[in-house]
Formats: sequence, structure tokens, C-alpha cells
Amino acid sequence: MNLFIIGDVHGCWHTLEELLTHWRPATDHLIQVGDLVDRGRYVPQTVELARRLHEQYPRTTAFLKGNHEAEFLLHYGPDGPNPHWLNWGGRTTVKQYWSCPDLLAQHLSWLAQRPLLWQNEHVLVSHAGLADSPHARDPEHPDGLLWRRGPLQKLDQLQVVGHTPTDTGEPRFDADTHTLYLDTGAYLGRNLAGVRLAPTGEVLDTVLVATHEQDLTTPASHPARPLHE
Repeated sequence: MNLFIIGDVHGCWHTLEELLTHWRPATDHLIQVGDLVDRGRYVPQTVELARRLHEQYPRTTAFLKGNHEAEFLLHYGPDGPNPHWLNWGGRTTVKQYWSCPDLLAQHLSWLAQRPLLWQNEHVLVSHAGLADSPHARDPEHPDGLLWRRGPLQKLDQLQVVGHTPTDTGEPRFDADTHTLYLDTGAYLGRNLAGVRLAPTGEVLDTVLVATHEQDLTTPASHPARPLHE
């Protein structure tokens, strides 16, 4: 199957729904690089959409864990609360779950099970990427695959990552490290990106969806649909 890989969503539910219209379930393995939560206006709806898709297509979808999911889980875990996270995106997420507390435990359980990476022989997908560091696979280390900022290790595989927003709102390819960056700043009002790759890593198609206004502002004219419809 081809790979349809989606960048950081950050609660931009309407934008994700539009991007998913370009996904071809019969021929594409869907992979999302993590950071479904925080910052946007529809975090519970976004997580529920992802959870339901994974439930419907368990063999051909992979929703990875991002650093924002890791901090969300820490906040509600035995070592919480997590005041650091509350100050850079978590507060809005907590408030949004006040209106749907029945989903919180279910989403925490599902997010805790998200893998840190997906790979085949030619492509490796993670949230922030593998650096040339002994801590590259440590999800808690600043140089680890949930947190790394800066150059990554050049692998035989194409690395596809999110985490670091591109300046242009479009995917960026770093030839020096053979890395494709897919965080195109959806929560910043830029775009949500999806890229379709051949199983061997060649780019077949790139889709950019401009962030929907209601994902950032929730005007009264754009009310959220019920979660259980």
C-alpha cells in the first residue's frame, strides 16, 4: 500500500476532516505523526475521530504519540498534575474535556497505547525524528524522538517527522539528512499537510488544507457538532 502521512493536527478537527477526504483507505496506509491534542479548539473531537478511524481500520492506520500527548498523559497520570504543560497548550485541552468528561478516560487509555514510530524498509515516521544521539529513542530526553529540535541522523530510510513547524506552511525536505518535515503550522492558521508516498518513499502527491477558521476561533456561526453523532 501507499502511505498517506499527516502532520501535526493540534485540535484542528474541521481541517483534519477535510484533509481525510484525500485519503484512499483501499490503497493508502494512513499514518499521523502525533500531536493531535492542544492549542486548537476541538481536541476531544479530533482524538475521537482518530480513535474511531483506528478502530475501523486497525491494520491500515497508525496514529503516533507526540510530545503533546506525552505531556497530556503525564498531567492525568500518577505523577500529575503537569503545570508546565498547562502553560503551553494544556490548559485549553483540559477545559475542552470539561464538556465531555465521559471521553477523557477512554482517550487517555487510547493515547497511552500509541506507538512512538512506524517504519518499513524505506520509510521511518516519528514525531520529532531520530538524531545521531545515544538518547534518540528515549521519549523523555530532549534529543529523543518526541522532542528533538535540530538536525537529524541521515538514515538509509526516509525520515518523515512533524514537531518543528515549517516557516512557509508547506512541507520541507532536508536533503542533508534525508528528512521530510510535515508540521505546516495548522494551529498557527497556516496549513495541515498530507503527503502520499510510495512504499519505497517516493513522493506521489502532497495535499495542503488551509486551517479552518472555526478550528481557531469557534465563532457562534460555526458550532461544533455533537461528539456522538
